[in-house]
Amino acid sequence: MFELDNVMLSRMLTSMTLIFHIIFAAIGVGVPIMISVAEFIGIKKKDPHYTLLARRWTRGFTITVAVGVVTGTAIGLQLSLIWPSFMQLAGNVIALPLFMETFAFFFEAIFLGAYLYTWDRFKNPIYHWLLSIPVVLGAMMSAFFITTVNSFMNTPAGFDMEDGVITSVNPLQAMFNPATPTKVFHVITSSYLTSAAILAAIAAIFILLKKGGAYHKKALKLTVTATFLFAILTAIAGDLSAKFLAEEQPEKLAAGEWHFETERGADLVVFGTLNENNEVENAIRIPNALSFLAYGDFNAEVQGLEETPEDERPPLWIHYMFDLMVSIGFYLLGLSLLFLIFWKVKRLREDNRFLLWGIAAGGPLAMLATEFGWIYAEVGRQPWIMRGFMTVEEGATTSPYVGWMFILFFLLYAVLATGCIVVLRKMFKNNPAELELEHRYPQVAATKEDDKS
Repeated sequence: MFELDNVMLSRMLTSMTLIFHIIFAAIGVGVPIMISVAEFIGIKKKDPHYTLLARRWTRGFTITVAVGVVTGTAIGLQLSLIWPSFMQLAGNVIALPLFMETFAFFFEAIFLGAYLYTWDRFKNPIYHWLLSIPVVLGAMMSAFFITTVNSFMNTPAGFDMEDGVITSVNPLQAMFNPATPTKVFHVITSSYLTSAAILAAIAAIFILLKKGGAYHKKALKLTVTATFLFAILTAIAGDLSAKFLAEEQPEKLAAGEWHFETERGADLVVFGTLNENNEVENAIRIPNALSFLAYGDFNAEVQGLEETPEDERPPLWIHYMFDLMVSIGFYLLGLSLLFLIFWKVKRLREDNRFLLWGIAAGGPLAMLATEFGWIYAEVGRQPWIMRGFMTVEEGATTSPYVGWMFILFFLLYAVLATGCIVVLRKMFKNNPAELELEHRYPQVAATKEDDKS
């Protein structure tokens, strides 16, 4: 049994906040590009179904953004409240990206408001679509700046350390530390993938419930296509991340892959269990695959966990987080590809309920993959809060009120989650897409009547 001391309570509070926030953050980054693409297709094809997709997605998006703002603010607040020693040490180094993340959010929010309230205000709808571009860019910039802070915690750079004090700070070098390129790429692509999978799941569920018409069928095709493309990009990002870990954080890769001894031609261990001697049992071994994953060479030498001091080794259970994340990623890639093949070749389309159920499950699974990936990223850095310079234990607060803070923030997140679900449900329940389509675009209803005649 573990003891609920200040360090453990601080970790639990931060974990709870990140677990709740990360889904809204992923949606905040990924949905804007789906909105932009849908409206662009609607304009080019003169198809009101796609334009309505953009409209309805935007309305739902504003609610999730509001929740994301609250939880993101909570993270910033908790950095100062429960990790004061870390902020005292590194606050002046990470101040720039934290400020720029706030700027990026305001940039996005301004254009989101303009985009939301200027539908049908332009004679040429392409001018309205152009307003979506700053929203997409603002979301990407927000993800970039906040991810550089996390990257810095993994590979600190841009300063000198003299007598335990950080000096000679170079904020740009700190932002563009070695972890930044792969981490940012992975965060953005996985956010796009998660958002596309969630939207695909919604369309699939409506079709399964026999409540979906042409609107939901087009939504399904667009979102499944996006899921496939973003799954490929996420797989590439994951491959680059593994190669980065092999060079810069070999202990995280070794713990995640249960690779204990340095060797050439290292096998990739998939799932399995560990006995009391840390020997792998009941696992699937892919010969030489870890060497290839780490260095692009089947015979490359991969550093084992044995070369890391015991008190600096990450927990070995992160292996399961890595495996689950990757498994879900390949599930989304394979299922979306299979659906697109059936759509084009077999012409089964929306009638294949087996695939539809698989796509419906893909939304929740994508959210779980995001959670597993962040747990792997954060816990895999343990015991460090700032790798090589400060441990989590050294960075935690000594305040006796962390337990009360945990309870209060838990209640806050419960209220936010309930409010978000209630508002989204009321927003769309009594306003089905087909009814709104006929109200906003009466020519569609007229075309349907002509087809019936």
